[in-house]
Amino acid sequence: MDNDRLLRQIEFIVEIDKLKQVLRQNVVIGTSRNENDAEHSWHLAVMAILLSEYAAEKDIDVLRVVKMVLIHDLVEIDAGDTFCYDEKGQEDKEERERKAAKRLFDILPADQAREIRELWLEFEELKTPEARFAACLDRLQPLILNYNTRGHTWKKPGVTSEKVLKRNELLKDSAPLLWEYARQVIEDSIRKGYLKSIDKTSRHEV
Repeated sequence: MDNDRLLRQIEFIVEIDKLKQVLRQNVVIGTSRNENDAEHSWHLAVMAILLSEYAAEKDIDVLRVVKMVLIHDLVEIDAGDTFCYDEKGQEDKEERERKAAKRLFDILPADQAREIRELWLEFEELKTPEARFAACLDRLQPLILNYNTRGHTWKKPGVTSEKVLKRNELLKDSAPLLWEYARQVIEDSIRKGYLKSIDKTSRHEV
């Protein structure tokens, strides 16, 4: 077929199917199966549509948020999923993901590669209201999964309520009502034994 643009787009579509093989730390609610990155991204896209009314910025571009949450983890096809509480893994995460972004996005025609790269960088840099809200959803979704799987990933070594609160603090200014919800979930998780707390008073001070 003599249509280079279409062939490059199809090549990219085939390549990103690999996202279904990238496993996350969370498990799917009601199962013992690890969630994959494609499922995570789909979940975030639906959340963006349903929860956009809770963004602090009322003129937020919801379609842009949806685009960001759908593409933000594509780099993990090459870089792998890095557990957010894995301090060692975080050390070279940026380098691994930037290298992956170049290889993956450059499969596309130049204009689309540029658009996808800009969306990915926008999400990473958290400078726009859309990026901050997208990142809020990226933090809230695992919280919801953990709460509904009796703290599955929260039981890994080193994870405490203090770290979970810090991880979700972005919601405080970008989605205040979602922040209140997240705090209530964390409090209830501590009470139910899903989540450990080092400082018994710190959760009341955040």
